[in-house]
Amino acid sequence: MQIETGAIVSGKVTGITDFGAFVEFDEGKTGLVHISEVGVGYVKDIRDQLKVGQEVKCKVLSVSSDGKVSLSIKKYLLENEKAEEEKPQEQKKQNTKPRTWQGQKPAVSSEPQTFEDMMARFKQISNDKMSDLKKNDSKRGSRGYSRRGNS
Repeated sequence: MQIETGAIVSGKVTGITDFGAFVEFDEGKTGLVHISEVGVGYVKDIRDQLKVGQEVKCKVLSVSSDGKVSLSIKKYLLENEKAEEEKPQEQKKQNTKPRTWQGQKPAVSSEPQTFEDMMARFKQISNDKMSDLKKNDSKRGSRGYSRRGNS
């Protein structure tokens, strides 16, 4: 079977080096995934991302005249991410429910709170924290630096 640039192949990691991983696919053919093409972010150690024997899907970047195949896991992942984003809005709505802030629940009641109740609770917590900070600040004293620049 002829390998084409841009094709998606599945294979098994057969070897790992400091510069990349060798992936065997289709009837014993082998390609190299360079360390820069392993993950979407920065990959410091390829062994943190891949293990020998792991099944992976890759995109074929190039096939040289001497038969060397260059592969990319990163490009495969990015293309799948784009395809996921392009799904119709109806499918997305079915899969996710809206994210809303529920506030900190009071320990006593499990009833839904109104905005005013949540705001009052937030202000109370905020005031408590501010008073704690002021108490701790006064305990340290004002020795040291003054605001006017003279000690």
